[in-house]
Amino acid sequence: MKLRTKTSRRIIPATMASQHPDHASPPYWLNQPLIETHHETEECFRVFSEIGIDEYKWDWEGKLVDESVIEKLIHRYYQFFKKNPLGVKKFLTFRLPNPKVETEFRIGRTFMGILTAASLAKHVGFKITPIFEVILPMTESAKEMIDIQQAFREIANLKHPLYRLEAGIIKHIKIIPLFEQVKTIIRSDRILKTYIDLHKKNFGYYPPYLRPYLARSDPALNSGLVPTVIAIKIALSHYLGFEKQTGIALYPIIGSAALPFRGGLTPKSVLEFANEYKGIKTALIQSAFRYDFPKNDVIRAIKKLEKRLSSDQAHFIDKPSENKLIRTISFFESDYRNTIELIAGTVNKIASQLPKRRERVQHIGLFGYSRGVGKVRLPRAIGFTAVLYSLGIPPELIGTGRGLEKAKKIGTIDLIEKSYLNLKNDLLRAGRYLNKKNLAKLADKNRGYRSILEDVTAIEDYLGKKLEPVTLEERQHGLLSEQLLQYFELGRSLTDIISRMAVLRKSLG
Repeated sequence: MKLRTKTSRRIIPATMASQHPDHASPPYWLNQPLIETHHETEECFRVFSEIGIDEYKWDWEGKLVDESVIEKLIHRYYQFFKKNPLGVKKFLTFRLPNPKVETEFRIGRTFMGILTAASLAKHVGFKITPIFEVILPMTESAKEMIDIQQAFREIANLKHPLYRLEAGIIKHIKIIPLFEQVKTIIRSDRILKTYIDLHKKNFGYYPPYLRPYLARSDPALNSGLVPTVIAIKIALSHYLGFEKQTGIALYPIIGSAALPFRGGLTPKSVLEFANEYKGIKTALIQSAFRYDFPKNDVIRAIKKLEKRLSSDQAHFIDKPSENKLIRTISFFESDYRNTIELIAGTVNKIASQLPKRRERVQHIGLFGYSRGVGKVRLPRAIGFTAVLYSLGIPPELIGTGRGLEKAKKIGTIDLIEKSYLNLKNDLLRAGRYLNKKNLAKLADKNRGYRSILEDVTAIEDYLGKKLEPVTLEERQHGLLSEQLLQYFELGRSLTDIISRMAVLRKSLG
């Protein structure tokens, strides 16, 4: 069942495909795992026509982009889009390059792509603007959202004899704010409230609806597993009050991925995921979900998500409980960050040998916080997750065991479990890729890994079960992780081993 907004016939898709490069195996329609830029138009069409996903995120942030995507889609697949028009039944949504961290010319090219696409669509007989909504990454204030809309409006009003876009096609762009840090996610409702007031002041009306986008990977990279999930639950609870107070409908998006550290959404975990994240209306479907599982399972899972996400309402968290959860976040986050700072060197060295899955440009890392002198830099969340899984040290465990011990002492374990429903299952699932031999070996040389040993002991005590491989594939994964550490110490190539392990766990990172 597809959602329609309360104030228009706008369809809100339950699923949005993305170009995140987290798949291990070649796509079913390609003979190599590397999806090059020129492949992505075909990928977009297949997502719409074969898998049944209604929205595709065309990513300008940190990657190479085919700027002629609309021309190619309409030219190559005209009959399909005549029956399933972009902007009506299928949606192409640009993720902008954030002007805070990427050069300004890229956002100008994005705007021109939207405007020329609108003009092209009209010339070939389409009545609706194909792209009318964009994602703003790293959103931290309402002003940033308004600034983008004002900049777009100014560019849309440019006039010149050689620049003959048809007048009035699109003058205003809708913004999907992407909140990427734990603290920002928790206060995101306040950012939205300021935004709607500024929107009214600048444009004369309130937006009819909003689609706040809650990141799942980057907050985990920066703050750890438990703080991220709790922050999202608090935000979803706040959104209930926002809708009641303002009368403006919210349709939250979550940046879900396959491994538990980045969301835990696979074709096999749809019902658990939907139950965990009640209140979410659109789930991201990344490459591993689409290409590391049988195609028929993927199609069935998409249909299940469409049915579940449209109807579930978020769980309300009262203020006293919220205050306790925010206090809990602080010590999980502290233990996680202190440990990551100590092991960042190993992570970065191995990350340089990860197999390539998409064509990217240089990325400015999100992870950075002061520790004496300098800053810690890490790879993007997919690479970070891939490295630690390949070492046999799933990042879900880092800081979590020590955090749970502290939660026991202050009596908030029950509240954590009430908020994070799949906590035990996620820890058990991640723990099946733990290699204790590797961890012990690394702990002899680095106190960061010794802290992770403490986490493992505390988690096993909490679960009443050992963290260890269960299936044949998981045992094979463990053997390969031992080989990887040996190769790393000898200075040998790691890329092939990393790829083989990724196939076994059905996700690169």
